[in-house]
Amino acid sequence: MSTLPFLALPSCATAARLATERGEFAALRAEPAGVPRGTALLVPGYTGSKEDFIALLEPLSLAGFRVVAYDQRGQYETGGGADPAAYALPELGLDLRAVTELLAAEAGAGPVHLLGHSFGGFVAREAVLSLSLRPGSRVPLPWASLVLLSTGPGPLDPPEAARTKMLMDALGGMDLETIWQVMQQMDGEKSDSAVAPSPEVADFLHRRWLANVPQALVAMGERLVGQEDRTEELAAVALPKLYVSGTEDYAWPVEEQARTAARLGVPHVVVEGAGHSPNAERPERTAAVLLDFWSSVSTD
Repeated sequence: MSTLPFLALPSCATAARLATERGEFAALRAEPAGVPRGTALLVPGYTGSKEDFIALLEPLSLAGFRVVAYDQRGQYETGGGADPAAYALPELGLDLRAVTELLAAEAGAGPVHLLGHSFGGFVAREAVLSLSLRPGSRVPLPWASLVLLSTGPGPLDPPEAARTKMLMDALGGMDLETIWQVMQQMDGEKSDSAVAPSPEVADFLHRRWLANVPQALVAMGERLVGQEDRTEELAAVALPKLYVSGTEDYAWPVEEQARTAARLGVPHVVVEGAGHSPNAERPERTAAVLLDFWSSVSTD
């Protein structure tokens, strides 16, 4: 999961609830000082939440963008029911489409730029393909561009897939608090010297973990370890795209992400000094990469 640099919202941002035809979604919103150049819609990954993008809110809004990050169904403050079918990838894609429609209808929304981080990249891809591949579809896509951030074409790298399978097995017989304590013990036994989060952030990560819907964790985990590669289908979609990675990534090797970008025929930008979460680890540089890309996208 992403370790946040801080939790305090900038003055441009507020917490919100997005009331869509598919239910309410908890969100963070940041508004620019003037008329928005566009709207940036940010989708978090597995075990993540809207807070993973806190450090991007201010630099993106200062550059003139309305920024919206939301908790997906089953995550943190959005929540959800116990039916695993509600967390199937097509359902999460429909949620994303509903959030997009809501934001696009707002006054001064401008073009909507979509970004999916990690598992959120799977959801973003699903939403785009669900509209693009409909028989006889001639309706323009509701997004002006797509950024795939630290995500992969298909299943996780084998070591990370094995850890995800262990988590899914544990969810079948252990409660979330017990699993958290086990994960903390395992993290404490690692030999690397990762910087520990502040007490405030550590408390938040604990609370966020406990707020996950277990059925959502299992359903999303199944996709992470068994998702089919749909790169060729996405490459055929006429939508400006960008692939962004850190210099290292435990979930999908950066080399695999670079190959995926090449298969898509799109640029691949590496954020130096970042790992799996450039949005939290190197937010200023990540924001600069995003702004450069969005500024290059024609919306005529």
